[in-house]
Amino acid sequence: MLEFICCSLLTIFPDYLFRRFKQGKRIGKEITLFSMWYELRYGLSACFVLTVSLITTILYFHPSTQNVSSYFRTVTILPELSGRVEEVMIVNNQSIKKGEPIFRLDDSRQRAAEATASANLIELESAELLARDDLRSAKANLDAAEAAYEQTNDEYYRKNTLFLENSAAVSAREVERLENLLNERQAGIDAAKSAVTSATHRLEAQIPAQRQSAEAALHQAEIELSKMTVYAGVDGRIEQFDLRVGDYINPILRPAGILVPSDSGRTRFQAGFGQLSAQVIKPGMVAEMSCITAPFKIIPMVITNVQDVIPAGQIRPSDTLRDPQDNPRPGTLIAYLEPLYEGQADGIPPGSRCAVNAYTSNHERLQDPDLGTAAYVGLHVIDTVGYAHALILRFRSVLLPFKMLVFSGGH
Repeated sequence: MLEFICCSLLTIFPDYLFRRFKQGKRIGKEITLFSMWYELRYGLSACFVLTVSLITTILYFHPSTQNVSSYFRTVTILPELSGRVEEVMIVNNQSIKKGEPIFRLDDSRQRAAEATASANLIELESAELLARDDLRSAKANLDAAEAAYEQTNDEYYRKNTLFLENSAAVSAREVERLENLLNERQAGIDAAKSAVTSATHRLEAQIPAQRQSAEAALHQAEIELSKMTVYAGVDGRIEQFDLRVGDYINPILRPAGILVPSDSGRTRFQAGFGQLSAQVIKPGMVAEMSCITAPFKIIPMVITNVQDVIPAGQIRPSDTLRDPQDNPRPGTLIAYLEPLYEGQADGIPPGSRCAVNAYTSNHERLQDPDLGTAAYVGLHVIDTVGYAHALILRFRSVLLPFKMLVFSGGH
């Protein structure tokens, strides 16, 4: 409507000024709707054609959209384990820093598991001391067995030599007894060596493995205990938080609240342009934005990226064939915008509804010396009508509070 009014003023308003002040005609007398139409029928018809052509040129080469917002991320406040709330450290709508505690669950079971794991480590330390004592005892037994074997072996060698020399001082039974005793001493040495090996294996292999298992159990118990306190993962603000001591929290059935990161959605906006603008919208284009949350303010923007797919075409594999006629709406071309100057959009709350005009610039093409006259004039016209669209955006920004507060019932 604003485009039609602006274009119509190019014909109607100058004619009115000429007839009123130059010819002295008055409204309601010489100037009536019939006389205006009769005298301006060619002009009004040309104005209509000019208006349609101008609006088409403006909206195609300088597209606009009111589907603009700054989407922001939210973090659901959930514990990793279920439990009953023991302590609440914050309140709703409170700003919080990364790492600050939010609430704590009942951790009696986890503390008991931690104490059990610590006791197991202490038991293993005692077992290690006992194993060292057993190793020393086994080595002492081995030394005693070897000494007894050497003593028996010496006696056997001496008496066996006498027996072989046919000495009457040694009998065959005595030599046989010493031989059996020597085998017994050898078996004692083997048993002592086995005891030493067993004590060594227990000290060097079994107890370290048990210690690692106990340390892992203690570490797991400490981790489970740390999970009972929920901390903020990012800086932000707590919303929809109404937790009380004694409430039961389940990570699947009942979240505790929402954490809105303080830096999410502050400097990046998403605009949905019509698909007809797909060949016009390019990264690097300059744009202007006006938001409901900041009336009378025009923010210079720049398009940083353009999504190369249309959201309406996304599918989820199923056993039903997708029919294009079932698409609910055609979908828009998503462009990502950022403020042209730092700090320009700091006062815009994330999630605000805004309107954006994007402007086609042909400045570099106009510097081409091989550009034809018709193309030169056409590109100048395209760049010039961008000012009209910029003016219309400012009209809308000025009229927005009146439209929202008066003509829309205050919504």
